[in-house]
Amino acid sequence: MALKKKPVTGMKDILPKEMEIRNYVMNMIRETYGTFGFSSIETPCVEHIENLSSKQGGENEKLIFKILKRGEKLKLAEAEKESDLVDSGLRYDLTVPLSRYYSNNASQLPAPFKALQMGNVWRADRPQRGRFRQFMQCDIDILGESTYLAEIELVMATTTLLGKLDFHNFTIRINDRKILKAMAQYSGFPEESFDTVFIILDKMDKIGLEGVKKELEEKEFAEAAIAKFTGFLANVSNPQEISLESVKDILVDKAPAESLEYIMKSVNELCNGEFDVVFDLSLVRGQGYYTGTVFEVESIDFKGAIAGGGRYDNLIGKFLNQSIPAVGFSIGFERIVTILLDEGFTVPGSKEKIAYLVEKGVDSKVLGTVLQEAMAGRAAGQQILVAWMNKNKKFQKEQLIAEGYSEF
Repeated sequence: MALKKKPVTGMKDILPKEMEIRNYVMNMIRETYGTFGFSSIETPCVEHIENLSSKQGGENEKLIFKILKRGEKLKLAEAEKESDLVDSGLRYDLTVPLSRYYSNNASQLPAPFKALQMGNVWRADRPQRGRFRQFMQCDIDILGESTYLAEIELVMATTTLLGKLDFHNFTIRINDRKILKAMAQYSGFPEESFDTVFIILDKMDKIGLEGVKKELEEKEFAEAAIAKFTGFLANVSNPQEISLESVKDILVDKAPAESLEYIMKSVNELCNGEFDVVFDLSLVRGQGYYTGTVFEVESIDFKGAIAGGGRYDNLIGKFLNQSIPAVGFSIGFERIVTILLDEGFTVPGSKEKIAYLVEKGVDSKVLGTVLQEAMAGRAAGQQILVAWMNKNKKFQKEQLIAEGYSEF
């Protein structure tokens, strides 16, 4: 059987130029989030299948790369259902593993705990430009803080990072799942169907309001409930035209709206007009574990979300049988790297790169002198490549110049 040189579908090889940018972004992430008091952690890439299939991950649970049992535990002939074959899977995000991590290590962690986690995740999605089956996620989470202080800190940390990466023209969209639940209840949807309704609403930016109506009708919800629910968005060209104040009128519990008002006011005061924070009634975010505030950073220049997150106060409690408030923000690491690559971004402050090309057959003393000079330059902070000179010197030098080397 012939070996295949291309990566598995949906995966990609990373060339040195991109790797340099990725490392720069990762270093900037650690440095910036560190100034906000976030501590780096790491979780395994493999999770228990029960955790991944807990009906908290929304559509992602349909995209799990499942792992067969190993050795004597794998009994193919006796298997009657999938659970007889599978006991684990590759993580599809970092939030479920973080919740398990915290529940297992809470006694050794400060309260509240500010976590920074970077790592690959896997989803059996349809590959397309900028969308891979293996990709890097970068999350910051605050566990154990129930107030809006957590949301404000997360928004400011994320936007500070984006500014350092030269992303400035963006808007923070914000909503609260509790407000959406109040809307769904007010409209007359049965409570057990709320998540289904929200998943459909979350597609509004792709399918429009008419598409949302159509999908709700296909689920055979009551016409009156559909009309009342979509009526909130029917008379505006953009959901952001709906004011938070107008939505408060249907809320019995005003606290979620008041919390959003304070978050928006605080962030607007702190950001000095560098970006806008707007209420967006259509913002849902697809993960089933979100319980409160949800937010996204929408880039105006690049037309799409480059970060997002929300509050998930119930997820850790499923491990500990006690309520632990939690909220997190994830930047679109792969999208940001792709944008920087497309723009021809050069990592600032890179070390000087020098190539010493030595003709084959030179005296060993000459080679020794070159190697000593190279070591002295490296000690002084230079990046030095020592290599034999090829027959086609011109092509070799062109390649090295393309990689940023000089002085041959």
